[in-house]
Amino acid sequence: MNGRIRFRHLHCFLTIARHQNVGAAAKELAITQPALSKTLRELEDELEVPLFERGRRGMSLTHFGELFLQYAAASIASLRHGIDSIQLARAASRNAVAVGALPNVAARLMPEAVRIFKEGAVGTTVRLVEGSNSRLLDRLRLGELELVVGRLASSEHMSGLRFEHLYSESLAIVVQRNHPLAKAKRCPVAVLAQYPWLLPEDSTVIRQEVDRFLLAEGVSLPDNVVDSTSVPFGRAYVEVSDVIWFVPSGAVRSDLAAKNLIALPIASSTMEGSVGITTRVDIAPTSAGRLFIEAVRRAAIGLDDGG
Repeated sequence: MNGRIRFRHLHCFLTIARHQNVGAAAKELAITQPALSKTLRELEDELEVPLFERGRRGMSLTHFGELFLQYAAASIASLRHGIDSIQLARAASRNAVAVGALPNVAARLMPEAVRIFKEGAVGTTVRLVEGSNSRLLDRLRLGELELVVGRLASSEHMSGLRFEHLYSESLAIVVQRNHPLAKAKRCPVAVLAQYPWLLPEDSTVIRQEVDRFLLAEGVSLPDNVVDSTSVPFGRAYVEVSDVIWFVPSGAVRSDLAAKNLIALPIASSTMEGSVGITTRVDIAPTSAGRLFIEAVRRAAIGLDDGG
């Protein structure tokens, strides 16, 4: 059976799993939908189990598909690492390391980490990918990223992954300096509902921290809410509105120091999470990956507890 399963079967399977849509997967692979569907049928016939459930909203992995995903991804990732190793050995100038980072982490930690890394790996290209924690971890599992620097995910999303704590980071509740609440010495959480909110995207780790905080305070979401994890958008939106922004403190450190943004006097210690490095258990980092991990560790020194 193994002899009849080809690289194209695994590649097509992983692409469908990532997009959860045959049309989108076929477009990425530059093949027709019928050709992609035929390749998937061949793989399912060889395995003698269905790998996807077809529904109106797209394709979702079956139990068998979930089991096969980790091994298929590991096989592709191992092959990619092997090819990369050959290429890196032949031409140092073509070295590359693919790193995922949350937007706030990319702004706060990555510049120094990349600077340190480049001191010892001038010829290595850093491919920095931003996104939500869940999307980045999906790409890590598929072998598209070598490591992710972000928040510690919940236990059900950490299967097959390893997390190394770097520092703890709280979420701040900030407004622009001319906001009606900017000079308040006391600010009950219930008062916030009178204004629009800018929150992290729904289902993200930091949004879960906000939701737990609001639940503990007995406060419901207001009607006027915008979801975004984009730090540049948040800065621009706060500047032109009376929105209240729930944002990782490290992302707005310089804004708070310059008093362009004001942190509201609200005890939000429960909105704190662990930031660290996530890697795969089954695949050892490449030499470039190990160098980058060490650079991230050095860059993170002193950042704990909002430092």
